[in-house]
Amino acid sequence: MYIATYIIDIAALFYLMGLSYSSTTLNMQRKKPFLIAMLLTVIMILSEVGTVLTNNGSPNLRIINMVFNVLGFSLAPMIPIAITLIFDRMILKSHKLLLIPTLMNIVATVLSPIYGFIFYVDASNQYTRGDHFSVFTAVYIINLLILVFVTLEVGRKNNYLIIGKMISLAVFTIIGTSIQIVYPDAYSSWHCVTIALLLYFLLMAEFDSSFDTMTSLYNRAAFDKAIRQISDARSFSLIILDINDFKKINDTYGHDYGDTVIKEVAAIIRKFFNKGYTCYRFGGDEFSIISSETDQEKIEYQLRLMTAHLTKIREEGYPLPTIS
Repeated sequence: MYIATYIIDIAALFYLMGLSYSSTTLNMQRKKPFLIAMLLTVIMILSEVGTVLTNNGSPNLRIINMVFNVLGFSLAPMIPIAITLIFDRMILKSHKLLLIPTLMNIVATVLSPIYGFIFYVDASNQYTRGDHFSVFTAVYIINLLILVFVTLEVGRKNNYLIIGKMISLAVFTIIGTSIQIVYPDAYSSWHCVTIALLLYFLLMAEFDSSFDTMTSLYNRAAFDKAIRQISDARSFSLIILDINDFKKINDTYGHDYGDTVIKEVAAIIRKFFNKGYTCYRFGGDEFSIISSETDQEKIEYQLRLMTAHLTKIREEGYPLPTIS
């Protein structure tokens, strides 16, 4: 029964690899972490199949059983890190210390066939958990918590509209993969990870299609969806921005420069309306901002900062337009 499930999971993962590679909606920066996570999961499934087939078998299979266990316990904590890179691919470059627990687990696992830290396979090829199996459990939990923390932080920083779905999926991954730690014979972890990766792909592909490709702001479809979801009981503000004389800019400097202007203006809008504000390219040279901030003075202050910054850039000789 388990073998059939493993075969289905591996087939699903390879199919998902093809979808990820050929996807036109998924952000290119997410594709590599997705593929790494899926390849690691395939290796983990094959390792678990190996331990199932060789454990409690002939003593001649003892070394093979140990190799599969070393591979499985070494790589398992890396999968939450790989999923974390889907949301923030720079996290390990700026926070290298996050890898220390994973490296400690790898060292303890590699030494386990000799010292029995994480697991032990005796001379008759009987597997048992090691005296320090809690090290593996702790590292795995730490990496899962890193996944949740990064999900929250990236969602908060970028004011992502799907933060609730991201957290729910992270919790699903934690619960689903923890079952086997408590009940070793459940063999549910990698089936759960396979499902989670599929759900992550669907969620992020839908999410990435919500962005305007030129400006990286949310697009008109995302704006319309956000408006429909606003509760009648919720207070909010709506700011509509329009580039003045944009047609004249295109006619004078050409459409390529017009595109550059839109990108520059979008970057400035995002700079001055970040936390607590969600910015959209409404269409053409029009932008909109939705916020829970309803203090008019605070909003007008941010608008003045933005227009002052545009004025400063124009005074430096860069022909940026004014904004209404």
